[in-house]
Amino acid sequence: MRDLFLYSCWLIPFYGLLGSILTLPWSLGIISRTGPRPAAYVNLFMTVLGLVHGSIAFRQIWQRQTEQLSYHWVTVADLNLSLSIELSPVSLGALEVITLISLLAQIYALGYMEKDWSLARFYGLMGFFEAALGGIALSDSLFLSYALLEMLTVSTYLLVGFWYAQPLVVTAARDAFLTKRVGDIILLMGLVALSSDGAGLSFSQLEVWANTSPLPTLTATLIGLSLIAGPTGKCAQFPLNLWLDEAMEGPNPAGILRNSIVVSAGAYVLIKLQPVFALSPFASDVLIVLGTVTAIGTSLMALSQIDIKRALSHSTSAYLGLVFIAVGLGHVDIALLLLFSHAIAKALLFMSAGSLILTTSNQNITEMGGIWSRMPATTTAFLVGSAGMTALMPMGMFWTMRRWLSGAWEVDWWLLAVLVFVNGLSVLNLTRVFRLVFLGTPQSKTRRTPEVGWPMALPMVGLTLIALLAPIVPIGWNLWLSPTAPLLENESSIARFGLPILLASGVIGVLVGSRMELRRAWARPTGLSLRFLQDLFAYDFYLDRIYQVTVVWMVATLSKVTSWIDRHIVDGAVNLVSLATIFSGNALKYNVSGQSQFYVLTILVGVGFLLWAVLNGQWSDTAVTLRETVTNYWSSLIGS
Repeated sequence: MRDLFLYSCWLIPFYGLLGSILTLPWSLGIISRTGPRPAAYVNLFMTVLGLVHGSIAFRQIWQRQTEQLSYHWVTVADLNLSLSIELSPVSLGALEVITLISLLAQIYALGYMEKDWSLARFYGLMGFFEAALGGIALSDSLFLSYALLEMLTVSTYLLVGFWYAQPLVVTAARDAFLTKRVGDIILLMGLVALSSDGAGLSFSQLEVWANTSPLPTLTATLIGLSLIAGPTGKCAQFPLNLWLDEAMEGPNPAGILRNSIVVSAGAYVLIKLQPVFALSPFASDVLIVLGTVTAIGTSLMALSQIDIKRALSHSTSAYLGLVFIAVGLGHVDIALLLLFSHAIAKALLFMSAGSLILTTSNQNITEMGGIWSRMPATTTAFLVGSAGMTALMPMGMFWTMRRWLSGAWEVDWWLLAVLVFVNGLSVLNLTRVFRLVFLGTPQSKTRRTPEVGWPMALPMVGLTLIALLAPIVPIGWNLWLSPTAPLLENESSIARFGLPILLASGVIGVLVGSRMELRRAWARPTGLSLRFLQDLFAYDFYLDRIYQVTVVWMVATLSKVTSWIDRHIVDGAVNLVSLATIFSGNALKYNVSGQSQFYVLTILVGVGFLLWAVLNGQWSDTAVTLRETVTNYWSSLIGS
């Protein structure tokens, strides 16, 4: 009875799902007299229940061994599918972060979406979002995690396309859905291959199996690459990174969840799959390369964005790229700490951005300015979120980076260079955005910018306090999950100089961002090289155009070829048979005269033709074969 809340924590994701279902009467218009707001209250109440239940369960599991709860679902031949959940401080801690940010985002949406006519539908989708995320946090089954990731894909499509009357929104939702589907299909292939090679479909069994039953190198590499594809799409990593930028067309409260914890769900599954990647050095190297390319590339893309949400969304891909690097190196603890620190800071940044968008009805940062004195809560939230996302003392990301570079893990100079580059560019970008939005003289759209109301200010201030307390987690982290972590720290040169170099990159980013020239009109540079770089970064390295002339062209060409084959060869053969039948029927209809002697003559001509063919030996082999078949059949029949 004492552990009732712990062993019933599998119910927590169903709170969000139940809240989503209970909003249907308002979403479908069955209840209209009360307006849509009660649907929001119902969903909020269910989220509060989930948060309280999870808090009690988290307190009970703290300092206890990991446990699994399994339910055997299907057993077919060698395939044994079970739905299992993991009870551990990590899984329940992740669940607490999800429910907390979801609760704050839903309270925030009360103010942001107050005048939206489809508020009930929005809260129903948010509850569906929360249910899928909570299930992924608790899931110990790869099959169950895959199904929940599919739920995330569907809910992302529905939330990005929430304002479906706008053509650009529909295009963004479609692109996000199709891009994720590419990774999901390849992930499903890896899941099936993994199950056929004898691995259990639970993450705990997967770790034991990987340590005791190594696969051939080629098989391990192919399975590892296929398992990477799913998180690559979910985490908006290269080359499937463009959907997150387009997904900013959706409502900002959904963007709070999407950029903080939804994209982290794919990385969370990736972390649990680390034992499989360890079987293939090539797969681990691919993780590192993908993470490095994405982290550096998206950090550069963010510098040329003038849409505030897009400037922040690119940094999401960059920091998840660092998570990919950590998983590829086997630094699981660091990957989890990166996810936690980034989730808190990014949620706070998007709350601040949403307040600016609602107040100014504008997302262009070059048309803002001088807001800091008018919106103190929003300004403070942006500053705290920016400091928490970068390695600036004493915020959460600083302590995470300190743990990484402390000597407890083997870190090469190339990794330090990547961290310095990403941190410096992130600080530079956030400083640029802060100067354009909050400092300077007020612009025409920011002269009257009162602070947002309490439904938006309350969760923003609350999350600001949580972000200030977030360093407690990386400082006190003692759950050594990484297989490569030694017990004692070493005194390498990186351990001595890495952190000061990283701090220096942040200081340089602040100084450069404070001194660089910022054009309100965002005029194009006169220099050809600067103009080329600005266009290169602003248009995402022209990845969409590259896809248009490569992938899209190949698919379109293949579609045209298959369409031609279908119309002219497949349909042509079928039409030829039909035409031959029509012509032969038209020819034979003239022989129907009603005279029996003509029918007898036709039969005699046919029999004569058959006799001539047999006597000339053309059908001799066929006749012999037919005779032997008939003889054998009757012999066996008589003998039985």
